[in-house]
This record gives sequence, structure tokens and C-alpha cells, in this order.
Amino acid sequence: MSPSRPAERAGAVRTGAGALRPLRTDEVELTGGVLRDWQRRNREATVPHALGELRAAGNVDNLRRLIDPTRGAYRGRYPFLDTDLYKTLEGLAYELGNDETPPAAQDFFDEVVGLLEQVQAPDGYLNSFFQDPGSTKKPWEDLAWGHELYNLGHLIQAAVAANRQLGDARLLGVARRFADLVVRKFGATGEPVVCGHPEVEMALVELYRETGVEDYLVQAQLFVERRGRGNLERSTFPAEYFQDYAPFRELPAVTGHAVRMAYLAAGAADVHLETGDASLFTALERLWDDMVATKLYLTGGLGSRHSDEAIGDRYELPSERAYSETCAAIATMQWAWRMFLASGGSKYMDVFETVLYNAYAVGLSATGTSFFYDNPLQRRPDHEQRSGAESGGEPLRRSWFGCPCCPPNIIRWMAQLQDYLAAEQKGTLFLCQYADARIATDDLAVTVRTAYPWNGDVTITVDRATDDESALALRIPGWATEAEVSVNGVAISNRSDQGWLTISRRFAAGDQVRLVLPMTPRAHGSHPYLDATRGALAVARGPLIYCLEQQDVAVAVDDLVVGPAEVAQAHAVQAEVVDGTPGQVVLDVTAGRAQPPAPELYPVLTGQPADVSPAESVQARLVPYFLWGNREAAAMRVWLRQS
Repeated sequence: MSPSRPAERAGAVRTGAGALRPLRTDEVELTGGVLRDWQRRNREATVPHALGELRAAGNVDNLRRLIDPTRGAYRGRYPFLDTDLYKTLEGLAYELGNDETPPAAQDFFDEVVGLLEQVQAPDGYLNSFFQDPGSTKKPWEDLAWGHELYNLGHLIQAAVAANRQLGDARLLGVARRFADLVVRKFGATGEPVVCGHPEVEMALVELYRETGVEDYLVQAQLFVERRGRGNLERSTFPAEYFQDYAPFRELPAVTGHAVRMAYLAAGAADVHLETGDASLFTALERLWDDMVATKLYLTGGLGSRHSDEAIGDRYELPSERAYSETCAAIATMQWAWRMFLASGGSKYMDVFETVLYNAYAVGLSATGTSFFYDNPLQRRPDHEQRSGAESGGEPLRRSWFGCPCCPPNIIRWMAQLQDYLAAEQKGTLFLCQYADARIATDDLAVTVRTAYPWNGDVTITVDRATDDESALALRIPGWATEAEVSVNGVAISNRSDQGWLTISRRFAAGDQVRLVLPMTPRAHGSHPYLDATRGALAVARGPLIYCLEQQDVAVAVDDLVVGPAEVAQAHAVQAEVVDGTPGQVVLDVTAGRAQPPAPELYPVLTGQPADVSPAESVQARLVPYFLWGNREAAAMRVWLRQS
């Protein structure tokens, strides 16, 4: 089916109930720069690669064999592999219709949608694992691990995207039939249960927004309210893993499986947006603030434990054992966006930005065809464990995984980046992220030009304005210690209010606003309770976190020592350390080589003279964290020993 895009295309989140209105996809166009380059790579490299991997792994055949059982047994270890198709379809809904999108993408989309229409059960149920005649489990038998409602959530999000971006309602019909079954079975008068993996909550709210059917909103609200009340039959992991040990409003902190936690919070934020339940927002803000203060990595990554892919205790943030799953990065951004829409708080977009350029971006190689599942902040010289706990194969990013949830998630998020650039509130256009773009609302149309995040010079040219006064609200990132702003070359006050610098005036076509955010290299320490990085520092510039790879220093990375003063004097230079990433800025720093350590693992300190020997001077080059691992496997550190 050839797509015919609607003139107005709502973005991934469509709501008029919050403090701000998210702009539609057709109101924002990325025109150049880093984010546009990422989208082009997504379209030209990641999507074709993923389509081939999904076919090779059997995801498509798992549907086809429900029509033709002679095609063999279900392929894969997990009952949620249909979601990898759904996330890919969601990304394709944004890509189809673009002249640069390979024709095979349309064929894949039509083939999978057609199969889903054919194999859906008469009552609306859809899951290739549980519908398999040879399956050892029956539908709805194992809500803790079956992921059936999680599957539905991703199906709904793909269906809504296809309807909004393409005007193609085929998948929406499939999703609604499944959602209607869930409402009948688990609604207010049905079984009072929840899914072991939250995700369906925010999807059901979006389905309500798309259709106006209130049953979907009520069902999402029920799933949020039921969690933590003993409604989930658990196994393997305790209640904390499933965020099921206390009602949502009573959770003392973000806890358990990181992706589950952030998806649940995003869904609760959606419920708040549409119901106005202030108690939900109070709980969400408390959980958010505690997470940022005690449980989030410097990169914006969430999750410090490999054993259960979980969030650890407060200040439990080891570098080499950081899990920081790529899917958790996306889920954190989804939560952040909804909190921003609900409140207008710039703090949420500050974290969004950090995650986008660090914890999320690092999950994909510069070529766009290999992926990290987990994202550590340190790699030891003798490290052997593979990403995603896979055995053998590539020592860094991998072309695919046995549990390939991250690659399709990257695809869909990359395709919809423009949906998160701007929002509107009563004649005020909020610029949330800075990128080359054309942005147009009824009141104001602007063109943004910038080399962000490589430098902080942003020029905004007004293309169209009404005769009435309107406003531009510019986010001043939390990392920016100062900002310069001018209108038509005349400096104006740079005073910001809670992270927003608002310019109100009667704009005219041709007006030019210039924002300059100086990007001085800065050294970060860590909280004294954070044992893993005590005595170390990390380096950042603008929104980017930097790291040291062994290729870029003549001494062992573990022997390098550097102080805040040396970081402040670091030189920012353009150098293409990694092929295919235009404009990249690296930091050249003069550091020191520490004296050789004592051979003992635990040397005696009492009665020993202090070592005051000067460190040998060495030159080191720091690269953006999101670009690490694109060369040969070697040691890497974000947190460097402090001199």
C-alpha cells in the first residue's frame, strides 16, 4: 500500500490537557546537523539492517507459521518477540513516504501488517508465541513473564503512529480489537491483574487520545492503580523487580527493573495528563527528583545491576558494571517528555538532553548497524563479557541480540526525534532542544540554525509572525553557567526564569534571535556517598560527556591523572576520530602519568610516607562518550583518576 501522508500529523504524544501542547510532526522538520544526520543514518543503514535481522531471526516467520504450521517451530527464547516487529513498524510509519527510504521498507510494513490481520484470533488476541499450537503455555497463563500486555502496548504505539503519520488505519483496527479484549477481560468488572512488564499504560492513554474511547483511558488508570496491591503472581524475582511491592504513589524511590520502572512512570504521567490527578504528579515528581539526585548516571543512564537489569540502591552507580540499558534511556526520555508537558519544567528537558546525547546515542555504532544493549562507563583492559550477556562474537557493539529489544527501540525513537524539539503554550513557542530545524505554529514560524551539540551558537530567524505579540521561550540548559542573547543584533537581558529565557514582542518576518551558550570544558566530581567514583573526575562540554579511550593516550588509561585546572584548560578541536560523524569535537588535555602503584591489592597505609612525586606530563585526547567503541576494543574510562 502506497502511503499518502495526512496534511496534519500528530506526534508520538498528542495531548491538550497539560501545561503545554506538543507540536505535531508536520510542524517541525529537522533540516541538518547531528539529529538530521542521525535520522538519515537510521533510514539508510539501521532500518535495512534491522529488517534483514528480523527476517533472519524468525520474527516474521513466527507470524507466518500460524497460517502455515509446516514452516517449523516458534523461533526465539522469549514470548515478546512480536514487539520487535511492532517497534520497527512504528519507526517505519515515520519513514515511509520519504524519498530516501528504501522500497523494501514499504514491502516489509505491508507484509507484516497483512500477517497480523490474518493471524489475529477472532476475540482479538494476538501473540505468536502463545497462539502457537505447540506452545507449552496458554494465553494469559503467566502475566508476570508472558508480556502479552507489553506486546499490546507496542502494537498500539505502532498502530497510532501508522494512523497519524500515514493515514493507514489497518494496524489501528488490529490494535483496537486486542485492546477491546483487554478491556473486557481486565476492566473495572474483570480480573484485577497487571502485566509483569509495564508499557501498555502509556499506549492505552495514547489510544484514547487517538480514538476518544474513554474505556482505554480507564483501563490505563486501572493498571496504574492496581500495581503494588498483590495482583501479580510473581516468580524468579521479588516484588521490587516488578514495581509491585507498594502502590505507585507510595513507592519510596524508583526501583526494580529499570525499563519497567520508567515505562510505568511514563504511563502514570500520561494518566495524570488526561485525568488531572494531582496526587499522581506529586508522586511522579518526587520519584523523578530522587532518581536524578541519587540513581542516575552522569550520562543519563538508568540501571546499575546486571543480574536483574535493575536500578540499584541510592548512590550505587558502578562504572564498569553500569547496566544503563539502551531501552531504559528511551523510557527515561519518554517519562521526561510527559513530565515536561504536564508542568513546563525545564529540568525534565535538561535530563532528556543528557540522555539523548549520551546514554541513548552510545547504544548505536557510527555505522548504524551494531548496538550496545548495556552501556558501561568504563571498560577494563582485560574485559571479556559481551554486550547483552551474549556469548562469543563481537567484543563491543553487536549486530543483533537473542533478546533484541534495543535495536528496534532505537529505530522508532530516532525516527520521531522531531516530535520532541518544541512545544506551545498560549502563543509562546518553547524551544526544548536545539537543532537545525524549521518550526511552524499558527502564531510563529522560525528557522533554527546551529551546530549544537558541538557548539552553543544558536540562530533563530522568524519566517512568519502574526500582528499580535507572541513569545519565544529558550531553554537555558542546567550546565550553562551563562548565556548571551540578542534580537536583531541588540543584546537583551539574559535573565531566565526556572530555566526558560522568554522573549515577548511583536515579531516580524526577518527578525533574528541569537543565543550563545559558551561551551567551556568542565570537570565533574561525584557525591561523597558514591563510592565507585570517589577520587575521580569526569569531563563534559555542553551536553556531551567525554571519555578516554586507550587509543588516544600513550600511557595506560588507569594510570592517567588529571585535575580540574587541567580540564578547564583543555582545547576543544574538530577532529574526525570516528568516520562518518561530521563536525565532532574532541578535547585535548595535558594530564599526568601517576607513579607506578604498589603491587599489593590492599597495601598498608599506616606508617608510610605520603607519595609527593610529581606526575610525568602526558597528552591525552578525550572523545564524546557516545562515540566510544567504534574502533578496536580497548580500555575506556569516563571517570578519570584525579590528581
